[in-house]
Amino acid sequence: MSVIKTIGFPRMKKEAGEKRVFLPEFIQFLANHGVNIVLEDGYGSRSGFTFDDYQQGNPRIRKASREETFAQEMVIVLRSPTMEEFKLLKPGAILFSMLHYPTRPLRIQALRELGIRAISMDSVVDDNNIRLVENMKAVAWNGLETAYDVLEKRWPGLIRPDNQPIRALILGVGMVGKHAVEAATKLGNIERNNDHIRAGGPGVIAQVVGRNITCQSIVMQSLFQSSDILVDATQRWDTSRPVVPNDWIAWLPEHAVIADLAVDPYTLNVNPPVVRGVEGIPMGNLDQYIFHPDDPNWTKTIPEGIPTTHRRTTVTCYSWPGIHPEACMRHYAQQLQPLMEVLLEKGYDNLSLKGSYFERALYRATLHGWLTMKGD
Repeated sequence: MSVIKTIGFPRMKKEAGEKRVFLPEFIQFLANHGVNIVLEDGYGSRSGFTFDDYQQGNPRIRKASREETFAQEMVIVLRSPTMEEFKLLKPGAILFSMLHYPTRPLRIQALRELGIRAISMDSVVDDNNIRLVENMKAVAWNGLETAYDVLEKRWPGLIRPDNQPIRALILGVGMVGKHAVEAATKLGNIERNNDHIRAGGPGVIAQVVGRNITCQSIVMQSLFQSSDILVDATQRWDTSRPVVPNDWIAWLPEHAVIADLAVDPYTLNVNPPVVRGVEGIPMGNLDQYIFHPDDPNWTKTIPEGIPTTHRRTTVTCYSWPGIHPEACMRHYAQQLQPLMEVLLEKGYDNLSLKGSYFERALYRATLHGWLTMKGD
């Protein structure tokens, strides 16, 4: 039997386009481990699921109000709740969510002050610091698919006016960057790429650079001037400085598309501040993830004082995997199942670096474990 007795699943409602919910089979998996499941009324309805799809006659699964869902011993939700929603959790409750500790200092402060026992899905890493809960492939492919959609409207068939190969410049060689290379060379979509090949299209040349190049403005200017797509897949050591200052955007051709896959926030009221990798671009979401230079919403997510003079069409989404929600959530459920088995058996407070493979990974993702390893 599980040492955790109840788990609440609130809906994610920040964006009308957000349809990601855990699928019925994952909810049944947890209930069959002896946990009582509380779903917020309407959970999954935007994806076509009914409560009966989730319950399937299982008495351990019930629906309740949003407030009651947050009031359970443990709460699981993919995207982090808001600061106000943190207050709906009971002190000592376990929150398992994408909390992004490194770039959300105010979130960390709130979790500590409220006594919430947090586990950040994006900080669940193995002994080699490899993330165990991630969908980097979907980030890269969905982002590049959107970028090529934009470019194809300008160049039907993705044929440049000079019939030369499209050039994609990818900043960053981490997990997202590696997937972005393949996605860029395949036009963001396998089917589209096959059609392009059959039509005798010119194809794509993808170039990838890391920190030892992105710091060299003269080299970057030359690369920007010949790029049709600029991809930010960076994972920065110093989040207080952009990789691409706004002035550099002027080097890109007017037709160029910026694909923002890093999607770091602006958090200027902390020390040091957190800024975006590409300076002056907006932060998109599932309601709007394509921004043309004259878009009236361009500056809505950009703090005052951040330069936005130089603009190119930008595709940016806080939740790129959510473009294809059901495939996304099936992927996450497969990764979470072995972790949940350990968590339900051990509980939060008994997690240790001396435990099993998945237990060690979970411990590193607890707020206590993450702060300890940082030396805070």
